[in-house]
Amino acid sequence: MPTYRLTIAYDGSGFFGYAKQPQVRTVQGDLEAALFLHTGTVDTVVAGRTDKGVHATEQVISFRAEELDGQRVQRSLNSMLAPNIAIRRIARVDGGFHARFSATGRAYVYRIHNAAVHDPFLTPVMWTYEPQLDAVAMDAAAQCLVGEHDFAAFCRKRGDAPMVRRVEWVRWRRSADVVEMSIGANAFCHQMVRSVVALSVEIGTGRMEVADMQRVLDSGDRAIAKGAAPPQGLTLVAVSYGDESLPRPLWIPETS
Repeated sequence: MPTYRLTIAYDGSGFFGYAKQPQVRTVQGDLEAALFLHTGTVDTVVAGRTDKGVHATEQVISFRAEELDGQRVQRSLNSMLAPNIAIRRIARVDGGFHARFSATGRAYVYRIHNAAVHDPFLTPVMWTYEPQLDAVAMDAAAQCLVGEHDFAAFCRKRGDAPMVRRVEWVRWRRSADVVEMSIGANAFCHQMVRSVVALSVEIGTGRMEVADMQRVLDSGDRAIAKGAAPPQGLTLVAVSYGDESLPRPLWIPETS
């Protein structure tokens, strides 16, 4: 049967994560229910499972099904899945394509609304945090994460899965009252990005020093990290395959 690749976006606020779970609403559950009308029962594969409340603008899904009219299926799915899920693209691809195992890179952003008063329009997609953050210190601390490292101190352990990852870039910046992190890597382990954010915030408030990021990374001890930042600030923004370059935000140079 042909293999198809979907690129989707979703607001994770109303979902208990991407992966199907019994008796709760998930992105995969809604997507497969809508696909059923065109494909019958189908098992989808995702590039990166997102937790409850986490968003995506460029999530990638693959599945196998009988021949489909891509444009008609896209229109139908968007009609059924709006407003929380959008099918951005659908394409028939090589039979060896696998959304997860064929991926060579993934990128996320995390946004903090650094203000004393929350904004109801930003609350669903940002972490509102009142104490003033030093984005320059946060950025300096994070640079030690670039390269290949064992990220055990920042990851929630799942069995015996290895936690060595290669980070291509990580940068913090401030734009008015939004403090934003962009990070790209070959892969991420569970809660890695949110844990990096949590420790960065400790550094940004001055409760920890810039050098503490390296100390925690070297320790491999999750107990001395600072947990995980709230999920709503996190968005999966890119997945790369094959020879594709993982796209960086324009404000991050290639040499970074």
